[in-house]
Amino acid sequence: MKKKNTLRQVSDFDLKLLRLFKTIVECGSFSAAEGALGMTKSAISLHMSDLENRLGLRLCQRGRSGFSLTDEGTEVLKAAESLFSSIEDFRSQLNKISHQLKGELNIGIVNNLVTQPQMKVTQALEHLSQFKGDVKINISMSTPSEIAKGLFDGRLHVGVIPWTNTLSGLEYQQLYEETSYLYCSKQHPYFDSSRPLTPSELSQATTVIPSFPMTLEAIEMHQSLSCTASASDREGIAFLILTGAYIGFLPDHYAANWVNKGEMKRLNEDTLAFSTPLAVITRKGRRSNLVLEQFLGALSLS
Repeated sequence: MKKKNTLRQVSDFDLKLLRLFKTIVECGSFSAAEGALGMTKSAISLHMSDLENRLGLRLCQRGRSGFSLTDEGTEVLKAAESLFSSIEDFRSQLNKISHQLKGELNIGIVNNLVTQPQMKVTQALEHLSQFKGDVKINISMSTPSEIAKGLFDGRLHVGVIPWTNTLSGLEYQQLYEETSYLYCSKQHPYFDSSRPLTPSELSQATTVIPSFPMTLEAIEMHQSLSCTASASDREGIAFLILTGAYIGFLPDHYAANWVNKGEMKRLNEDTLAFSTPLAVITRKGRRSNLVLEQFLGALSLS
């Protein structure tokens, strides 16, 4: 594509197309972006072609070989991200002038926190809903590493993750702790045991280990077991436990539903348990954002 750049003004439609382009890049392909954008692959392709024609640039390669950015596409993406950051700064300044919340709050949260009884995140979001204004809340469920990455590249304003290590460049504020116990399902041979299991018995059971970062206490506890399977999140651990072939650690609030229905039970709960702090994280030196500050303030009060 060698058309001369024809873009003289940035219209609302241009911003819409640039946001679509940014979302496609974040999702990794046209197909993966269908759900996030709420449109078909063919519609996404038409919009991308329109953006490329308006800019006079080829932004990406797509086809059987997969999706990839061109050099021009990489530069346009950087410029678009800078543009959206400037718009966010402008909104923040308007918020200060008008004392009215406007803008977006992009939150990254690890899976399976909705059953946490302390509900600080939910209460803080409820606090935001009480303000008059135009606030759009976007929640993405992801892994701790992806949430940290989103904070560094500006896609996210705030994250909630297990506090297993501290990364430079991020600020951490502990919200609460969750306690995890060792569980088996009713199909497992140990389910009917009425006594604590011996170390030898526990070492004979196949255990699922998380592939996400853990605290030192959690690592040491898993090292005493026979870990032959792994899972990238707590839901994956639950899936394997429910097969009856594995035992594994789950937060008590997440396992409570199955325990109450008699489908899981704790094993050696007096000795096999560990706590993990949950923290809200933000990027150090972040731009002023009144919506984010109101959310963080509500978290500290809840």
